[in-house]
Amino acid sequence: MPLSESHEIKAESRALRQSWARAVKGIGFMEGNAVMAEPRAALKVILAQPRGFCAGVERAIDIVERALEKYGAPVYVRHEIVHNKRVVDTLRNRGAIFVEEIDEVPTGAVTIFSAHGVSQKVESGAKLRDLDVIDATCPLVTKVHKEGRRYAEKGYDIVLIGHLGHPEVEGTLGQIPGTVHVISEPHEVETLSVRDSQRVAFVTQTTLSVNDTKDVIAALKARFPAIIGPDTRDICYATQNRQTAVIELCKQIDLLLVVGAHNSSNSNRLREIGENFGLPAYLIEDAGMLDLHWLEGVNTVGITAGASAPETLVQETIAKLRTIRTVGVETLDGVRENVHFKLPPELAEVPRPKDAMDAWAVEPA
Repeated sequence: MPLSESHEIKAESRALRQSWARAVKGIGFMEGNAVMAEPRAALKVILAQPRGFCAGVERAIDIVERALEKYGAPVYVRHEIVHNKRVVDTLRNRGAIFVEEIDEVPTGAVTIFSAHGVSQKVESGAKLRDLDVIDATCPLVTKVHKEGRRYAEKGYDIVLIGHLGHPEVEGTLGQIPGTVHVISEPHEVETLSVRDSQRVAFVTQTTLSVNDTKDVIAALKARFPAIIGPDTRDICYATQNRQTAVIELCKQIDLLLVVGAHNSSNSNRLREIGENFGLPAYLIEDAGMLDLHWLEGVNTVGITAGASAPETLVQETIAKLRTIRTVGVETLDGVRENVHFKLPPELAEVPRPKDAMDAWAVEPA
C-alpha cells in the first residue's frame, strides 16, 4: 500500500473515532479504541400524593364511555370533556365527536356537556335542537352555579374569582342572571364598581385553591366588610390537595415535572408552585415532551399530574427516565382521596366497558 494512502486511512480512522467520541459525549468516554460507559448516579423519583384524576374528571370520562356503550357512536361532546389530549384522543377513537358549539351537533343527537359546565344559553340552544343531553358538569361546579344564582336572586353584586376565558368561568357567567364581576388579582378589587357596597358576594372558580384565592378574598373583605361568600371548605378539594402535596414535594427535590395540558389551569398552577420554590419546573403533556438535558446535575425528581391527567402519562414519563438512568421510585405520604360522584340516572346501570377501564388503569412503577 502506498505510504500516502496509508496515512489517509489512518487520518480517516482518527476522524471517525473523534466523531464517535463526540457522539457519546455525556454518556461515555474514550479509552484507547473503546468507548467506556460513564458511571451514572441513580435518579430518585418522588411521586406526589394525590396526583392525576379527581372525582369530577373520572365521572366525566365515565359518562362519555358509558354513553358510547349505551347509545353507540357517535356521541357528541361540547368542548373537550376535560383538558387532556390523551383523554380526548382516546375517547375520539372510540366514537366521541368533540364540538365547540351546539349548532355543530345534528338535531336529536346524544350530546354531553363537559366537566367545566355550560351557560344557560347553551342549555337553551340544546333544547331548541331537541338534543338528548347528558350533563357531565362537575358537581362542585354545579354547586358554584347554585350559589351564584342564590346571591343574584337576593340582589347582590357577585364577584367571581377566576380567569376570564376559562371554560368554567364562561359557563358560570352564563348561569348567574345578575351583575357579575370577574377578577383574579387583589389589585383589581380597588377598581370594582358595585351598586351597593353592603350587598356584595363572591364565588370562585373551582380549579383555584384556598392559597390561590386568599389574597383576593382578603382584599375584598377589606374593601367590602359586609361581603358574603362560601366557606373555604367548599373550594375544590382536589385542587387544594394537589397543591398541598406539591408544596411538600418541592422541599425534597431538585426538579419538578408536572404532567398535564398547557390549557389546564390547575396544572399550570402546580408548575408555578415549583417555580416559586426556585426549582426548575416543567409542564409536559406526555413523555415525548421530556427533555433529558433537564436532568443534568439532578439527583431527585418530583413528579405530579394535573387533575385531568391519567396515571398512564406519569408511568410513561418514569419509563423514559429509565432509558438513561437507574431510577428508584417512591410516593410521598399524602391524602388518600376516596371521593366519588354519582352518575346521571340514565347511565347509572350501564356497565363501563372493560377496554375503557384498561386504558387508564396501570401498574405503578
